[in-house]
Amino acid sequence: MSTQRTTTPWLPFGAAEQADVRLLCLPHSGAGASAYRAWGDGLPDWIGLCPVQPPGRETRRQETPLSEVGPLVSALAEDVAAVVEGPYAVMGHSTGAISAFELCRQLRRIGAPDPAHLFVAGRRAPQVAERSSGLADLTTEQLADVLRQHGGTPDWVLNDPGMLRMLHPLLCADFAVSEAYRYTPEPPLSIPITAFAATDDPRATVAHLAAWHEQTTEQFTLHWLQGDHFAIFTHAARVHGVIAEALRGS
Repeated sequence: MSTQRTTTPWLPFGAAEQADVRLLCLPHSGAGASAYRAWGDGLPDWIGLCPVQPPGRETRRQETPLSEVGPLVSALAEDVAAVVEGPYAVMGHSTGAISAFELCRQLRRIGAPDPAHLFVAGRRAPQVAERSSGLADLTTEQLADVLRQHGGTPDWVLNDPGMLRMLHPLLCADFAVSEAYRYTPEPPLSIPITAFAATDDPRATVAHLAAWHEQTTEQFTLHWLQGDHFAIFTHAARVHGVIAEALRGS
């Protein structure tokens, strides 16, 4: 990986100044920037991994998590415009996908340089309504069941009521970012979009991911991954290859 120097609360691992192109990665519900650290080890050296850290977790755990996408992307876009130099791309998984999309639109609104590419996974296209999980009304036991169905949460967390109670407010806020999101039509983005669709994810089916094509005037590519909601982590090497091919020459 390239040396990373400039750090901010939003980019705790730096802005990858020495890389040829930077890849900003927005995490799924309940996760923080560290979710992408090990995952990104397989990227080629010329791509600088820049995991994004929303408030309320890890290095920002003392801050109140944001439950709406608007304030989140407004603050993040200002940070990106200020510290990210040169070519960059944006990637988001699950809740992070809708945040990544709205980040691209917010960057356009403030006149910042467009990213070279948008990568999305694990989330329906923004114009396709999301289902509600009703997390705010769940007991600790019911929360564990919901997380178990989604996959990706370690058993030691699911079996620890204290940990679940601690995570509940963060998860409620994060799920609200996606589930309370209301799509407002704007012109499609003028950047390519690549979507990764998991074959066994009922909340974000292949058809749901294919609908992202409506959000770009440029090339749209859909890749199928065998597996569940977290297939981009299971098939990290394949995803890395797709990203590298898409960003080559950016």
